[in-house]
Amino acid sequence: MPIVRVALPVPLPQLFDYSSQDACGEDVGRCVRVPFGRGEKSGVIVALPAESDVDPARLKAVRHIQREVAPLPRDWLELVAFVARYYHAPLGEVIALALPPGLRRADAVSDRESDPLLDLSVDGHAALAEARRASRALALLGELRAAGVIRRSAARELPAGAALGDAMKRGWIVAVRGADPAMPAANRPELTDEQRAAVEAVSAGPEGFAPWLLQGVTGSGKTEVYLRLAERALAAGRQVLMLVPEIALTPQLESRVANRFPAACVVSLHSALAEGARSRGFVQALEGRADIVLGTRLSVFAPLPRLGLILVDEEHDASYKQQEGVRYSARDVAVWRAHQRKVPVVLGSATPSLESWQHARLARYRSLRLDARALASTLPTVRRIDARRLKLDEGLSPQLKTAIGERLARGEQSLVFLNRRGYAPVLSCPACGWVSQCPHCSANLVVHLADRRLRCHHCGCDTEVPHHCPVCSNQDIQPFGRGTQRVEARLVELFPEARVLRVDRDSARTRNQWESLLAQIASGEADILVGTQMMAKGHDFPQLTLVGVIGADASLHAADFRAPERLFQQLMQVGGRAGRAHLPGEVLIQTEYPDHPLYRCLVKHDFDAFAASALDERRAAGFPPFTFQAMLRADAPMLDDAMQFLAHARRLAQEMAPAGVRVFDAVPMRLTRLARRERAQLLVEADERAPLQGFIGAWIEVLRAQRTPRDLRWQLDVDPLEV
Repeated sequence: MPIVRVALPVPLPQLFDYSSQDACGEDVGRCVRVPFGRGEKSGVIVALPAESDVDPARLKAVRHIQREVAPLPRDWLELVAFVARYYHAPLGEVIALALPPGLRRADAVSDRESDPLLDLSVDGHAALAEARRASRALALLGELRAAGVIRRSAARELPAGAALGDAMKRGWIVAVRGADPAMPAANRPELTDEQRAAVEAVSAGPEGFAPWLLQGVTGSGKTEVYLRLAERALAAGRQVLMLVPEIALTPQLESRVANRFPAACVVSLHSALAEGARSRGFVQALEGRADIVLGTRLSVFAPLPRLGLILVDEEHDASYKQQEGVRYSARDVAVWRAHQRKVPVVLGSATPSLESWQHARLARYRSLRLDARALASTLPTVRRIDARRLKLDEGLSPQLKTAIGERLARGEQSLVFLNRRGYAPVLSCPACGWVSQCPHCSANLVVHLADRRLRCHHCGCDTEVPHHCPVCSNQDIQPFGRGTQRVEARLVELFPEARVLRVDRDSARTRNQWESLLAQIASGEADILVGTQMMAKGHDFPQLTLVGVIGADASLHAADFRAPERLFQQLMQVGGRAGRAHLPGEVLIQTEYPDHPLYRCLVKHDFDAFAASALDERRAAGFPPFTFQAMLRADAPMLDDAMQFLAHARRLAQEMAPAGVRVFDAVPMRLTRLARRERAQLLVEADERAPLQGFIGAWIEVLRAQRTPRDLRWQLDVDPLEV
């Protein structure tokens, strides 16, 4: 009887053998349902070995092999195997992460069987009425004709009056195909000389794998370069994978891709999709019917048999690194996948990660530059406001208030940027010193005055704002510091005639809320915006001409060595929202350190100078990218338990570590307590990647064999972003 070897989503670095009466070689890569323990689990068949280490009489039989969907291809299995190997995670857990839940359960069927409503086979200009569509879908026929000739698509029942774009976003329509994948050339914007040179360089580049770093100032038209490269790939019959850091923050890009390629099959893949829509999109990619896959970090695992190009937008963004479970970097996996499939990969950013910038400087990546804006004639003017001797009005300097008033008089928009939501960071009692600490975390509860709540932004703890101090009963408790709500309230008082709009995670909890806010801004229904980092990424607002930054200095002295890099990236990105069209832009940065080198580089828009200086500091300190790191973290109800485990792990590491691998002391994490669990960490590093990887592999095997308290958890983070 054939033996099937299955990867299951369990925290064990092993595969499991089962018997099957009808398994064959074509079943490798198929989802499967098998008995496990007292229940069942779904996994993926990764091999059909000739024999098993388990007695054949003891092998349990497979319950179901999912043959309704094409098997996962060999290159996909190699991809997840690489991720498991490099990040030292069980293969079954990586596969569970990479597959949509509907397919993982091994009970899903193909999109055509699950959605018979719209199984069209209409070629040329044949009458769409022949498809005998459901009556509620008829409202879309005109838009479907305008979008291109439909050959094949799948959809759920469509509400009357729904728009084509909205139907595609919601997963009701996941494939609209036609003969021409791109819009007519007359409707495309004219390329600048720099854009044209970048497109031609990639197109004329070497056959096979070629990594490119597209470094372009904000507003330089990097997206247009992506679209032109995608157009060429589609014309060659290839598929395109486009990664974005956060799908909820980039609806403009999603819309541009769909509008530029109205007759192509554009599939969105991200965790916010409903299970059915995500599964259908994944199957379309697997079967080669998706032309473009656009999504967040998990879309890097989309199976693409005709893959011809990978695009990574805002490649520096920390959102590409998974911070729980399998801690992989989608950007780095994308580069490896491009190497595996021998295709070009373009990493784009106005402020590249220092790792990527160093790769380009050493010619490991090919460099592309866009130093001029595509529409605006100049970059925004950046000015520093010395706040050391100023009396700030709820964080607002007189210069910033004057500048906002000038924009109001001219009918232009302003953005006040403060990367701290809520009304105030903490509530305190001046009489006894009480502060609103989270009972579950080493953090304070943030005051949200709009709904009179205290909230923890780490664990979600939520409680009412007390009427008096819970310790001494003093009624004069006060909010300390400021957040977006407090600044918003003051701006409403200062400019009563203005329409003030707050844009943060509290005002945009859902995608619909976020898109509604963006529509308000774009239509000119807001005069003053108060926003967090949500406003820093890839948005074009023609009337926005002023960006005022408050509260940025805290990052200059943070313990994390990456904090200055993130601050520079954040300020350059948010400053780039100003003056992107025909109106000149201005950025005002309030600071008590106006002569700091970081701000001097910002004034000159000189990322290269900042990057070179920051890399010199890292080289002297022995930080990445000049070293390679891994972080072992542990958490338990009591800190002593976590520290004892890490101390034991350190002793084991010291016994095993080869020359060149350094093992540091275990220390509590900066946010020691999170959601009632105490956390600590242990850093290991080396000057070369290979010896570190070899050591970690052996070390993890030993650690997995150790007996630990039942309530203790530990995990490894390779190439950590948070140290």
